[in-house]
Amino acid sequence: MRDSIGAMLLERLRQCGVSRIYGVPGDYNLEFLELIERTPGICFIGACNELNAAYAADGDARLSGIGAVLVTYGVGDLSALSAVAGACAEGVPVVVISGMPPLHAVQSRALVHHTLADGDYDNVMTCYRQFTAATTRLHPASAVAETDRVLHAVRVARRPVYIQFPSDICYVEIETPPPVPPSQASDPALLEKAATCLTRRIAQAARPVVLVDAMVRQYDLQAQVRRLCERYDIPYAALSTGRTLLAESGPLWLGQYGGMASAAGVADHVHASDCVIGLGVRFVDSTSGYFSQRIRPGALVDVQPFSLTCDGENIQGITAADLLDAVVSRAGDPSPARPARQVRPDEAVLSPPEGEAEAWAQAAFWRRMERFLQPDDVVVADNGSSMVAMLHARLPAQCSLLVQPVWAAIGYSLPAALGACLATPRRRHVLFIGDGSFQMTAQELSTLLRHRCNIVVFLINNGGYTIERMILGPQAAYNDIANWNYAALPAALAGDQAPLSVRVDSGEELEAALTRVAGHEGLAFVEIRFAPMDAPAGMAAMGQAVRRYDYGFATPDVP
Repeated sequence: MRDSIGAMLLERLRQCGVSRIYGVPGDYNLEFLELIERTPGICFIGACNELNAAYAADGDARLSGIGAVLVTYGVGDLSALSAVAGACAEGVPVVVISGMPPLHAVQSRALVHHTLADGDYDNVMTCYRQFTAATTRLHPASAVAETDRVLHAVRVARRPVYIQFPSDICYVEIETPPPVPPSQASDPALLEKAATCLTRRIAQAARPVVLVDAMVRQYDLQAQVRRLCERYDIPYAALSTGRTLLAESGPLWLGQYGGMASAAGVADHVHASDCVIGLGVRFVDSTSGYFSQRIRPGALVDVQPFSLTCDGENIQGITAADLLDAVVSRAGDPSPARPARQVRPDEAVLSPPEGEAEAWAQAAFWRRMERFLQPDDVVVADNGSSMVAMLHARLPAQCSLLVQPVWAAIGYSLPAALGACLATPRRRHVLFIGDGSFQMTAQELSTLLRHRCNIVVFLINNGGYTIERMILGPQAAYNDIANWNYAALPAALAGDQAPLSVRVDSGEELEAALTRVAGHEGLAFVEIRFAPMDAPAGMAAMGQAVRRYDYGFATPDVP
């Protein structure tokens, strides 16, 4: 079969699950955009800039399984790169397509715009190699093989990949054989050995526990992990990068684990375990309470996407999915009896008794938000106060929480919420974002309005960078920002729409705003104003931990 290179690439993307490509038009990608316009089953979502487009593709991929972004060479590439690096750090599969100068310009080293005008066409590729699982520059002689290689990498590594697409080859016709499905089968003998090892460890353990990390989302392992825990009666906890991947209620749910910054009682349970089954676990500073994990020596059983480390032996040549299936198939019936668990987060009292008045502050606001959230909501929280609050919140059933604690780029959440809204349009979306984060990527509010997304945006206005104030400089001018008229922005960005936008300064005003939000369809914007140092519980302790880790003990404590 013969087809154009552009049509081949779009069909390969569609077969991988891509149905939306985020991006910004540029003179080197316009012909490919023309082709997208005429291709059923895949559409282009224009963003305000390439950074936001890549964030949106990340948010889409976390719910749909894969995202894609289209940029133009050089200026667009490097604008998007921070978001692509974030997707790499967090394990999010995003395909980056860069419309680049024509092949004849590349081969003749022509001095064209969007380059350094030095004839070098490899420098941008060098940048992207640091933050992707695979890269390529398409050429008619190898376009199919290279496309298949790179798309195979994104499906296996579940991290970004990068494709340079010269502008003059979109309609070049080539032979396009059907793609070969990627194979990730385990070696049978090694799988048997790994399953025997893990099953033995579980059987010998008095207090096993499962730690859930982002790998469970990356490789869609939720069902296998749930069956493992249920069949063997093993409780589970989630790192911040693994929240809401499994049900956060019931007798097996322990709570969030983050070293000594864990939910109440969770750290004690995990640290007392003699068999900690870590599912892709990485103890990053921000997910481990600044390296305060206290796993017992020899207790960790490390399950990674394609390996198992157990009792000091590393076994390669397997997949985590096959391993979990094999271990579940060996479970006896009934499940072995385990000691009674002391951690029951669903019994915690998180709110004051009904009828008791509470002073207006972030503590009261976040407790009210727990009751505002509904089952099946998609909750997006930006780095800072919002993420800290949501990571300590009790979230409803079937709720999805999107956060970026590893790369931790402020401003990520607003464009990521755009991708989440378009990936799951029938769900309600709730975004919590601070004023400093909002100013990074505020333009994408217009795209949320343009696509009539179903989202409630809570803008937390502390008049500056509260998370930085908690670390250092609580009164310093460098942590101040311009105080926008945030509640007026939706109307300015909405065009012909009339979005709901309100400002809140008290508990009574919040209740009135939530009543209006409940009856509103589309985007609702609620600006919540607090004092500069008003923050969720845990922020001050986190700031102290960060300050001491980053700057040492000589730095004085913040009063």
